[in-house]
Parts: sequence; C-alpha cells; structure tokens
Amino acid sequence: MKLFKTIRDQDFGLDTPPSTEKRERRASRVIVFDEERNVAILKVAKRGFHKLPGGGIDEGESIVDALRRETIEEVGCELANIEELGMVEEFRDKFGLHQISYCFVGDVIGEKKPPKFEPGEIADGMVPVWLKLDEAIATLAAETDVQDYEGKFIQVRDLTLLEEAKKYLETAGR
Repeated sequence: MKLFKTIRDQDFGLDTPPSTEKRERRASRVIVFDEERNVAILKVAKRGFHKLPGGGIDEGESIVDALRRETIEEVGCELANIEELGMVEEFRDKFGLHQISYCFVGDVIGEKKPPKFEPGEIADGMVPVWLKLDEAIATLAAETDVQDYEGKFIQVRDLTLLEEAKKYLETAGR
C-alpha cells in the first residue's frame, strides 16, 4: 500500500518529550460514499475537529474486517466496492505511539442505520455528517487551529486521505 505521509510532533512545532512507553497500532479508515455521492466524516464536537470513520484493528482481525466493523459502528452502514487507497504513518511522541492507518474508499450498501458509538466517542460528542467530497475537504482544511494533541494528527492525516481520495477518484473515473 502506498505511503502518503508521515506525521510527527515536529510537524506542529511541538518539542514533546518522548513517552517511555512504545506501542504500535494499526488502524483502518474509510472514505465511504452514499447514493448521493456524499462522504461520511465524524464531527468530534467536544474536541473541535472532524475525522474519517475508522479505528484500530483488533488482534486476529483483517484490515478489511476492521474497516467493515468500524463503518457499521461509526456511521451505521455496510460497505461495498471497497478499494485500497493508501496509508499514513504517525509518530505521536506524547503517547509513545507509532500508528499506521490503512485507508480505503467504498460505497454504502443497504440502508443507513444509527451508529453504535462507544462511551468515549459519545462523551466526545461524536456524530456522523454527510458532505460532498469537496465540502469534506474544505471542512478539514478549515480546521487549522486544532488545540487537541491527538486532533492535530487526525486533522492532517484525514485531510491528506481525503485529498488523495479525490485524486484517485478523478484518475479512476469513479
């Protein structure tokens, strides 16, 4: 899978002392289109940013199985026509975290149902929002002053993935 970007604390002018803990995390993300060609992004109201649907890959779970599970949990829909897009690598020194996010594009199949957010996601005020791809890109691009440490990485990661999806879709004639 093609690596689009590597993000580090230094990209934000942060001189974060590295955590003594070191952990690896693999995650899957999706740019999912509905029948009106809108894409789902998640508003994280209490932390001041938007993000793509997706999350960690559980032990023994394939990347695509995690993608399907996270899409049902976070935007309430099943996926079809899943295509590989690329990946983003993050080094979050504050958490001692090295994360690789594998990203795909896909289409909603069947009806949209209510999401099944975890308690922490509910507490963060997470809610799915469906926008045209250019509107989703503009929404994340406008979030230039995210204060949340994790949100800084998410904004750059997911904006990169949305912009790459636009290029991919134009090239693929999708």
